[in-house]
Amino acid sequence: MQHQEFEPPEELRDIIKCFWYDEREFGALQSSFEVMPDGYAEIIFHFGSGCSLSYNGDLQPLPSPFIMGLLNQPVILYTKDRFEIIAIRCFPWTVFDLLGLLSGKDEVHIFEHPIAQLQGTLDKYINSGNIDEAVGVVKQYFLDTQRHITADNTLIKAGDAMREANGTIPVSQVAAAAHATVRTLERKFKQSSGYSVKDVSGLMRFEQVRNRLWHHPDSNIAGLAQELGYTDQSHLSREFKRYSGTTPGAFARKAKKGKHAIHDIVAFVQA
Repeated sequence: MQHQEFEPPEELRDIIKCFWYDEREFGALQSSFEVMPDGYAEIIFHFGSGCSLSYNGDLQPLPSPFIMGLLNQPVILYTKDRFEIIAIRCFPWTVFDLLGLLSGKDEVHIFEHPIAQLQGTLDKYINSGNIDEAVGVVKQYFLDTQRHITADNTLIKAGDAMREANGTIPVSQVAAAAHATVRTLERKFKQSSGYSVKDVSGLMRFEQVRNRLWHHPDSNIAGLAQELGYTDQSHLSREFKRYSGTTPGAFARKAKKGKHAIHDIVAFVQA
C-alpha cells in the first residue's frame, strides 16, 4: 500500500486542498472498502480492476472519474486485485464550479466532462509507475481551467473562517468573516455545494474527531467534545454515530487494530 499527497500550486489553493495518490492490493476476490465522511469533495480517477457501488443488491461499476461528494454516512465501494487512485480533494463550495457542473447532494456524482479525456494519459503514467508525472498532468489541467473561473471571494472567506475554526463557529460568525449576510451566504453555499453552512461545518467538526481518534485512539472523548465545541460528550457521540455509523469508542478500538494496515486516514479506509 502506498499513499502520497501533493500540494496544489499557489493559483489553485483557494479551490483545491490537495492532490493525492493511493495504491492498494485487495487480492483476487471482490473486497469492500469504506469511504468515510469528511469536509471535502473528491474528484476520483481510478485504475486497475475498477470499483463498484452496490445499488439495489447489484454492483454498478463506476466510471473514471467520478465525484465523491459530501457524505452524511459511510459509503461502501467494491474492488479487487490492484487498485490505484489519483484524486483531487476540493472544497465542497468549489468542486462543481471547477468542473462547470450543477451542484447536488448525491453521494456519488457520475458526470460527463472533458476531464475524462485525461484517463488514457494518466493510465499510461500509472502503469509505468510515474506517479509524479500523472499528478502533474492533473495539476496542469486545473491550472488551465482555473484561468476561466472567477472565484467567489465570499465563499473563499467563509471557507477560510470555517476551516480555521474546524467547523466550530456559528453561521453568523462565518457570515461576518465573509462580509455577507447570513441569508446571502446560505444562498451561495447551497448554490455552490448543495449544502448549508451548518451541514459543512458539522462534517468539518466530525472530521477533526475522526482524525484525532484514528491517530490517538486513547484520546479522552469528553475532552474532545469540549475542545471542538460540542455541548457535551453525548452530543459528540450522537454526531459521530450519525456520520460514521459507529460510536467513538468502537472507532477508536478499530483504529488500534488497524494501525498496521492503514498508512493514514484519507477518504478511503479499508473496511
